[in-house]
Amino acid sequence: MHDPDKLDLKHELGRKAIHLTSIVIILVYVYYGKEIVLSFMAFVLSVFLIVEYFRIEWGFKLPVLDRFLRAHEKHVLGGEIFFMTGAFIAIAVFTKEIAIAAILMTTFGDMAGALFGKMFGKHKIPKLEKKTIEGSTAEFFVNLLIGYLVLIHFTQGLLHPGIIIIIMALTATAVETAINKIDDNLIIPIFAGGAGEILVILFKFTGG
Repeated sequence: MHDPDKLDLKHELGRKAIHLTSIVIILVYVYYGKEIVLSFMAFVLSVFLIVEYFRIEWGFKLPVLDRFLRAHEKHVLGGEIFFMTGAFIAIAVFTKEIAIAAILMTTFGDMAGALFGKMFGKHKIPKLEKKTIEGSTAEFFVNLLIGYLVLIHFTQGLLHPGIIIIIMALTATAVETAINKIDDNLIIPIFAGGAGEILVILFKFTGG
């Protein structure tokens, strides 16, 4: 007999692996600039929407990807649509480093929280029965690491980067943990990026 937990973990690994396409987005952004990456994302998003139309309206099954869909996702737009939309907005609205950090937090922070929670999660968060303290803690520390790598290691002259990193990491983790009805792939990059961008503007305006 198969172990249900192991099946859930394999399912989650497959789902999260799909989100690694964010690395392609970041590489295009870094090497080709904002205009090119937004055009690239608009094209990819258009393709995804066409595919989703045939999947939802006509019942077409997608090779490999279809088996990673949750039951409630069979007849609604997939997470990739919301992720691409959230990432598109982040890149279009926020400064480069803030947008990159927010997108990577959405990918790797969420991934760490989900996988760590499934493997080691023992303590449920009150009123959030699908979330665990262990998973959310892992997500927060991964988000901190991403913030450090992007906003300190690669950015020069950013005022109070430590504060910005902590607030972005907290925002991304809190949103992913508490959100229930809206797809977190859409909300995390917008909220985390928005928090970081507001702090950048505030510190510049006040002179630090």
